[in-house]
Amino acid sequence: MKLPPPATLRAFEAAARRESFLQAATELGMTAAAVSQHVKALEDWLGLALFERRPRGVRLTTDGRELGAACSEGLGHIARAAERLMARRGGSRVSLACKPSVVTHWLGPRLPRFRAAHPEIQVSVVYPLGALTPDEAGTDLLIRHGTRPPARGERILDAATRPTCSPSYLEKYGPITRPADLPTQHLLHDETEAAWQTWLAARGVDGPTPSGPLYADFNLLVSSVLSGLGIGLCPTALISDHLAAGTLTVLFDEAADQDKAYWLLSGPDLSEPAATLRDWLLEEAASSASSA
Repeated sequence: MKLPPPATLRAFEAAARRESFLQAATELGMTAAAVSQHVKALEDWLGLALFERRPRGVRLTTDGRELGAACSEGLGHIARAAERLMARRGGSRVSLACKPSVVTHWLGPRLPRFRAAHPEIQVSVVYPLGALTPDEAGTDLLIRHGTRPPARGERILDAATRPTCSPSYLEKYGPITRPADLPTQHLLHDETEAAWQTWLAARGVDGPTPSGPLYADFNLLVSSVLSGLGIGLCPTALISDHLAAGTLTVLFDEAADQDKAYWLLSGPDLSEPAATLRDWLLEEAASSASSA
């Protein structure tokens, strides 16, 4: 069986699933140039084009879509099999699929407390890779963002977003006392300008939304907000630690995305260690909400 180089397949699968070299790079922890090089190497190996290169991004060819679907299915099977094998080896291992932004800003700072309380349980945190259920992710638990999922979903964090900036930005460009002040400010955008357009229109602020940097990932956006580069619409619950520490401040209580949340989904027949982590996550979320 002759297979392409594995590294090229992994980079291509992420790029095909997201139809973006930049977003694939963020997911894989590499540069967009590196993803592009892997994809080009795969195209050379196959002798055909998998993407159309355009001035404002890339688009899958018909061949690229066919190979992308096969890669996603194949890698998904491998990931699920690996999780099952690791679970057999260590009965106290629990796997959780979670968005990087949730790990960075909420889960990561809290995991040491779980470790201290349950040193016998090893937690494996992995990328969701587009999975909508724990079964698709090959994990015991999954934290996903969006409207209410169809089954076995428990609301863990509110996802409402509010205009947020750093104290240094407010000191330099303030005061900002009403929504109508925002169009003259440096607004930062998470993937598209639509969120700001919706928030401003709901507050009666008409006119075009000021153009500003577009970020493919919330981690990139919030790092710029923390650096004082501008104002972003941030999920307040996710940045509660920054708000408590005073490194970020919410400008207005009016929120967008109030129909969305972060949901904790459980796989069927949870092991006792997985159920322990699930219950702990729900308790931590409740504690975060009560102290907000």
